[in-house]
Amino acid sequence: MVKDPVCGMQVNEATAAATAVHKGRTYYFCSPACKATFEKKPEQYASR
Repeated sequence: MVKDPVCGMQVNEATAAATAVHKGRTYYFCSPACKATFEKKPEQYASR
């Protein structure tokens, strides 16, 4: 389990609704909406 960097929800890597790679690191999201929010300002969320 990992934490969605946008909403803080716990997400299973194997069943995550969406993923994104930023600076070589994979981020997992509970929904496509959280991924879209992350992609608008990745630096804001990647540092969490």
